[in-house]
Amino acid sequence: MPSLFRRKSADLVEESVTTVTTDEESADRPRGYTPSKKELGQVTPKRPVAGRRPTAPAKPLTKEEARAQRRAARAEAAAEFRREGGPRDRGPERLLARNVVDSRRTIGTWFFGGALIVLFGSNQAMPPIVRLLSNVLWGALALGVLIDSVLISRKIKRLVRERFPKSTEKLGSLYFYAIMRSITFRRMRAPAPRVNIGDKV
Repeated sequence: MPSLFRRKSADLVEESVTTVTTDEESADRPRGYTPSKKELGQVTPKRPVAGRRPTAPAKPLTKEEARAQRRAARAEAAAEFRREGGPRDRGPERLLARNVVDSRRTIGTWFFGGALIVLFGSNQAMPPIVRLLSNVLWGALALGVLIDSVLISRKIKRLVRERFPKSTEKLGSLYFYAIMRSITFRRMRAPAPRVNIGDKV
């Protein structure tokens, strides 16, 4: 009768054998070394990708859509420039100069309109009296712009010295900046005026 304690087949013996690290391998590894899963024969299963939707490629724009997109971008940039201005408009001194100009009526706003009248009135085909009146108008506008520019510059100089005594901004640059704004139509000024005519600056 076969013995109940007889060893089973070699397959069962191999399954029961555990992997033993030799003394030489242990010596080569530093103290505290933890073997990786690859060394232990373990494989990390990949995460399932089920449920992930592939990203659809962007649909190319038509010529009309691209044109509308560019137009909208230009309008947005113009509106932002109208509100905030550009790099030359930065700084508290520049804001003060703008407020000085925007808080008053300036003769310079009529300068370009008057220049057009003078241009047509100075034509040789016009009667002498019209040409004379055009020249008088041109001289009056030039004198008015000059006086207005002097008054604006003096006020800017006084306010800058009072409010920004340590300012490094050149006054000549501020004067030119304010004068150029004063001869621009109010609705076309950028940045847009923040004060009304007659407000105290």
